[in-house]
Formats: sequence, structure tokens, C-alpha cells
Amino acid sequence: MRLGVLDVGSNTVHLLVVDAHPGAPPLAAYSHRMRLRLAEQLEDDGSISRKGADQLVAFCLEAVDVADDQGVEQMLAFATSAIREAPNGEDVLARVRDEAGVALTVLSGGDEARLTFLAVRRWFGWSAGRLVDLDIGGGSLEISAGAEEEPAVAVSVPLGAGRVTRDRLRGDPPSPEDVKAARKHIRAELGKVVRDVLVVGTPDRVVGTSKTFRSLARLCGAAPYADGPYVRRVLERDALAEWAEERLPTMSVRRRCALPGVSEDRAPQLLAGAMVALAAMDLLGVQELDICPWALREGILLRRLDALPTT
Repeated sequence: MRLGVLDVGSNTVHLLVVDAHPGAPPLAAYSHRMRLRLAEQLEDDGSISRKGADQLVAFCLEAVDVADDQGVEQMLAFATSAIREAPNGEDVLARVRDEAGVALTVLSGGDEARLTFLAVRRWFGWSAGRLVDLDIGGGSLEISAGAEEEPAVAVSVPLGAGRVTRDRLRGDPPSPEDVKAARKHIRAELGKVVRDVLVVGTPDRVVGTSKTFRSLARLCGAAPYADGPYVRRVLERDALAEWAEERLPTMSVRRRCALPGVSEDRAPQLLAGAMVALAAMDLLGVQELDICPWALREGILLRRLDALPTT
């Protein structure tokens, strides 16, 4: 069947159309996205601005038309931390439902972590053994770990690349004092959950998901996205440290845009993402992690396919 996944994230709103059936990997057929940056379109109290809500409704209307044109039989629509944490999140959801006809399901941070873990497990298979997955979004960092398809631990930490940039790294480039303070904050927040992850046991494979990790891996020498999803890509801790601690802190956003694998929309958040990734690897004692091309969207698709009858 042809399914549509509408992902309302902190950075982008993305409709992915896939052809899928139980027992086979979902195959992307069409992609339609908009850089909305909901996490930055906030009022002083953290509410999503009228402009941000208007743009979200407009995109959802577009997405419905695109889905119809692409022959989508069913739409799976979800939202993450930007809507989840906004005081007016319910009002925004009601507008999207009433004006665009789209019922968005708001995922908890734990749900995000569990569904992303499912995608990682299916991608690498049982031979990967005990897994730890790190996923850096715009508003939060999800960490999951376990030896089965359902992780033994799934936690969400308010350390998304967009959030850290907005709250802690305002300059272009940020001041050394702000970088130092952000580093301390990131490690303090991670320190609250590290033990929960480590008690699961030593992982056989550590994985990074999300566009942030893909960009960082490319920056550190991994194969470009154009080489396809089956090329192994890794992110090494020492290479990341050079960028996170020495090079990126002094770079302007304009200079970051010229780096390999760094898009214009991700460049402002690159330093924050690198700092969060490095801190997570250090506190978990990780020297190298694999990059997985599947993440939350694929996890949602796989869970839906699991629920379909096989005959």
C-alpha cells in the first residue's frame, strides 16, 4: 500500500510518501518538505506564534493535496517536541485538524525514542546485538538502549540542536564564554540520564540517527549521501572533538554553509549538534558510532505495517 508520513518537527515539516507492505522495507516514492523552524517561532511564554501556526496549517493543506496526487491511501501524521511543549499546542493541533483536516498525533519523548529504536533494530538486524541509539532533533535528544525491538530504556533530554542554539549559543559565532557555559549545561543534563543507559549493559553497537548525525559524519569524512544508504558511515569521537571544540566554535554560520554535508538550514545549529553529540559519546564512553539512515519516520511506518494483516 502507499502510505504518507507527515512529520511536524522542530526544524522542518516533512511529508514522505512510501510504498510498503508487511515483510518488506518501506520504499520512499516522494518527498515534500518545508523549513518551518517551529521551535524558533515562539512567543515569550513559549507559545507557538500566530505566524508559525498559520504556516503549519498552510503546509498541512499542501500536504493533503500532495498526498492525494501521489495516491496515498493512508496518512500517518505526528508532531514532536515543538508542539508537545508549547503552552498553546492543543490550540494549534485543533487548527490543523479543523482547517486542514489533519489529525496530528503528539508523540512523547519516550515514544520518539522507542520508535526510532525499532527502526534502528530493523535496519541493523539481530546480529547487531545490544544497541544504543542517539537521535538529535531540533528540540530534544532521544537516547534508547536494549537487546530487543522494544528498548529497555528510552529517554528524552531537552538538548535538541535548535534549542541549545536558541537558548545558549546566540552569537555568530558565539562568544567563548557562551560556548563554555553551553558545554557545561549539556553535560550536566546528560549526566542525569547516563546511568539509566549504562545499566542496560555494554552495547555491541552504538548508532546515531537524524540529519544532525549524518551532517557531522559527513563533516568528519564519511561518504556523501549521494553514495546511497547501504554504504557504511561512522562518526569517530576524536574527529568530532576537533570540530566541536576547536573549529566550529569560531566559525560564522556563513562559513559553516560551505562545509561538506552541511545545508543552509542546518548550519546555524551545527555547533550545538556537535557539542551534544560529543558530550553524549564522552559520557557513554563511545569512541565510534554507526550512522543509520532510518529514524523516527521509518519507525512509525514499521509499527503501522506490523499491525496490518499478513493475508
